[in-house]
This record gives sequence, structure tokens and C-alpha cells, in this order.
Amino acid sequence: QAQLVESGGGSVQTGGSLRLSCAASGYTYNCVAWFRQAPGKEREGVATIYDSSRTYYADSVKGRFTISQDNTKNTVYLQMNSLKPEDTAVFYCAADWVPFGVSCTPLWGYTYWGQGTRVTVSS
Repeated sequence: QAQLVESGGGSVQTGGSLRLSCAASGYTYNCVAWFRQAPGKEREGVATIYDSSRTYYADSVKGRFTISQDNTKNTVYLQMNSLKPEDTAVFYCAADWVPFGVSCTPLWGYTYWGQGTRVTVSS
């Protein structure tokens, strides 16, 4: 059974850093995404990684967030630096196998989702 488990959320002050982890099991995937949903707002795609290397970032996090993958641990990370209060949200990872030629972006309809991890950034 496919399972995604996020961890690493917490509370930090503005300018701080956190590293989120998404541990995957039970499924073979080539596309993993991080999403976030702030209170009262729609879910936003933050970053994706395709085939362990090709990455995509939303403009709001470019230069501050880095997505990476460790295949030996079946884990995808989201390193978040220079955090701002507007980064406060519940962060979710999602994974899937996308067909060749299909872009691995937040627009893909991901099959598997984690339960979320909360990030709070205080000013």
C-alpha cells in the first residue's frame, strides 16, 4: 500500500529555516511535489522534482526553497530558508508516476498524498 509520511514541520521566526521530509513507500514514482495550504487560502504548489533531478519552483519560493531526493532512503526533502510569515501553512507532499512527455508540475493530478505537516513562521 502506497504511503507518504511528512515530517519536519514546526515553528520558527522570520528568517529561520526548516527541512521537511517526505518518506515514501509502497509505490514507484518519478514525480514528487510539495504543496501548501494556508488558512483560508487555496492549496498552492510549491515545488516538484522529476526523476530525482529536474525541479520546478513556484515564484514565491524561488531562491529560498530547495527540493531534493535521496533514493537510498526513498525520501524527498524540502529545505526552506529565509522563511517569512506568509510561508505559514500546512505542507503536503504528493507523488505519482507521470507518463513520459508529461510535465511534473503542481498541475498534475497526484494519486498519493501525505497527511501534512504544519509550518508556522512568526514575525
